[in-house]
Amino acid sequence: MSKLYIVPTPIGNLGDVTERALDTLKESDYILAEDTRHTQKLLNHYNIKVPMVSYHKFNEKSRTEEIIKELTIQDKKVSLVTDAGTPCISDPGYELVKSAREAGIEVTGLAGASALTIALSVSGIDTSQFAFYGFLPRKKGEMNEALKNIRGNPVKTFILYESPKRIINLLENIQIIMPNSTICVCKEMTKVHEHMFYGDISFVLEQLASYDNVEKGEYVIVGYNNDFPEKEENNTNTGIHGILFDKLFSKGLSLKETVYEIVEEGLASKNEAYKASLEIKKYMENYCDK
Repeated sequence: MSKLYIVPTPIGNLGDVTERALDTLKESDYILAEDTRHTQKLLNHYNIKVPMVSYHKFNEKSRTEEIIKELTIQDKKVSLVTDAGTPCISDPGYELVKSAREAGIEVTGLAGASALTIALSVSGIDTSQFAFYGFLPRKKGEMNEALKNIRGNPVKTFILYESPKRIINLLENIQIIMPNSTICVCKEMTKVHEHMFYGDISFVLEQLASYDNVEKGEYVIVGYNNDFPEKEENNTNTGIHGILFDKLFSKGLSLKETVYEIVEEGLASKNEAYKASLEIKKYMENYCDK
């Protein structure tokens, strides 16, 4: 009977791989790897001579169909790995596991490294409950909307992933949406240049701004939201009108530019901002006529 093994790999230090993971990889018919070149370094280090097949987000759907078909016809032992950490956690693998379950193929998970749990364990932030969001959207409006959803979640501890080029931008947006949050930013965990930044969001931003290697390595952010969600009545048309007026007169923007900026900042939906702009335009026309 075919088996699919979900095998965690080190997130930095090659010594963090388990003996069971190595044995499983050695005994596999082949290994599904997110980046075969990256995984080859691990295999070479432990002298593992097993063929690899690329399995990443761009071929996940088509490759899943091929693999499941093969595993239902032949008796195979296949291992799934990603570049670092546990597969399926903000990495490819969900489609394969889901399809294997539906096809009656046995799926076995191994214990091992995960950036998510390592960061949480060293953060000094409440671990009784937590919500994991992975990478947030890149567009400012969508990112702010996601951060507002995090702020409104009754589970106060949140965990995010971010790339080095966007870490400052993410934290600046967290400061706007959740200005009282406590943050632990974990950089290059288990590696030689591992570094942690802990404190309130303003202090952490100051630390990162003066850190020379801020744009190198990968980041995990563990935060605790000390801000209460905005009351629903604060997001009324009156609030949107006030924001529109403020931007019109303080920044000297046109009405069209103001609507675009409000939507980009996630302060209102496109329909809400447009409707409010028409009402302001009508008010201003009536006012100017008098």
